[in-house]
Parts: sequence; C-alpha cells; structure tokens
Amino acid sequence: MIKVSEDAKKRISMLMTDEGYNASIDFVRVGVKSGGCSGLSYELKFDKSQQESDKLFTDNDVKIVVDKKSVLYLAGTILEYSGGLNGKGFVFNNPNAQRTCGCGESFSL
Repeated sequence: MIKVSEDAKKRISMLMTDEGYNASIDFVRVGVKSGGCSGLSYELKFDKSQQESDKLFTDNDVKIVVDKKSVLYLAGTILEYSGGLNGKGFVFNNPNAQRTCGCGESFSL
C-alpha cells in the first residue's frame, strides 16, 4: 500500500524517539484532508493507537496506519525523505496524483 524509503525510515525512527514514541510498537499515521493549493493535502503524524476503521501496513519495519477514507488516495505511494540544504523533508510520491502544487504538499486527482 504505502512504501517507505530507507532515508524516510531512518528519519521516522529518529523523530519518533525524539518525541517519545517507540518506532517498534507505535505508528506513523498518514492521511489525506481537504485543503492546500491543489485541493487535497497530506497529513503525517505519530500515533500510539490504531482506530477500528484504520488500515495497518508495514513496510521497511515502519508501521503505518491510514484511515479508511484516505486509503484510495494513497495506494502505491512511496514516502521518502529529502534532507540537506535544499531538502523538502518528507515527500509523498503518489502515483494517483494528477496534479501537485509546487511545494509538493498538496495534490488533486
């Protein structure tokens, strides 16, 4: 469902530890909400609990939960991390997006 690159895995693990989460048992919550300059925007946060309607995926030892509404929008997405001086942070490479904004934080189908 959602793939996680090696760079994203390392950054997620570091950030989860810094924020008091345990990467081996806690989750990365990924979702889609209305908003942004292209119509839909991505959400990414850490969570300790899984809701009944969530779908759970694991890739590259990262546990990801996605709410039922967002699953269709995110199928096949690769979560990457781009660091350095010109890096954008976490980047969603979403094959379903027909149009994205310049910053890459929103998209439309």
